[in-house]
Amino acid sequence: MDPFLDIVRLLRPRAALLGRGMDAAGDWGLSFPALGDLLFFWIEDGTCQLIRPGCDPMWLETGDFVLLRTTLSFTLTSSEEVEPLDSVAAVAAKQEGRLKLGSGQERPISLHMGKFLFSTANEDLLTGLLPPIVQIPSRSPKLHRLHNLLTMMESEGRDPGPASEFIIVRLVELALVEILRMPASGLSEQSVEPANGGLLAGLRDPVAAKAIRAMHENVGQEWTVESLARLCGVSRSAFATRFRDIVGIAPISYLLRWRMALAKEALKSGTAGVEEIAFSIGYKSASAFSTSFTRAVGCSPSRFTESSSRST
Repeated sequence: MDPFLDIVRLLRPRAALLGRGMDAAGDWGLSFPALGDLLFFWIEDGTCQLIRPGCDPMWLETGDFVLLRTTLSFTLTSSEEVEPLDSVAAVAAKQEGRLKLGSGQERPISLHMGKFLFSTANEDLLTGLLPPIVQIPSRSPKLHRLHNLLTMMESEGRDPGPASEFIIVRLVELALVEILRMPASGLSEQSVEPANGGLLAGLRDPVAAKAIRAMHENVGQEWTVESLARLCGVSRSAFATRFRDIVGIAPISYLLRWRMALAKEALKSGTAGVEEIAFSIGYKSASAFSTSFTRAVGCSPSRFTESSSRST
């Protein structure tokens, strides 16, 4: 059982390009609102600044790849003094072809931009997997696998052929998974802000990882802190403290979160009834499951199913 693969399967990440790329030169700027999206930018050629409120400007260079959660608004620009255009309106107005910005010919830049879409039932699982912003520099000896993907993206972008957009999107999706599964030593040097705990931190610790894998493999078992500690070969108090410090939440809270994630996926897909779901994830009755689900999610299983069917 691979907990990381479990998460990826529930998230079902899909990349969507915002237009067919952007070319700019001279003075230009493009602002992005705080919509909570996970955006990506890949600089084909040139340099620009990424500016966020309360943060120092970040310089992006040829070959850089950036992942950014839009919890705050931000701007891509040639200079802090430029009044930016609204990205949503600019992309919508262009529709076909590449977006072209700028008032001159100097400092040309070309880039791709887009966003990741996830299964809405469990998009919150992304929390803890990524810091708010990740910059992958174009030259980093530790990231050769990722740069192989980016090199293929560059080749496809510079010499497009049949189904080029489809190929670029698939490569970006693979790049996201590669970034998500990077060990801490590979990601920390590239991250502007560190992630706080979460699944990946837990999987890098031998004790927490053993407990997480056990909970994923046998989600319906009546796990307790004592039984998990015994499985990991440590004392109850040492296990509870270590798990919380590394993962960010208590072991049974993690178990509940994973059970609710599986339940939401099953309810959304309509693959099983409430009673079957309840038994499969460790509840002895549908009523006990419904009470727990309502407390954790904020609505009953039936209400969740109705809202999910309306959103599809």
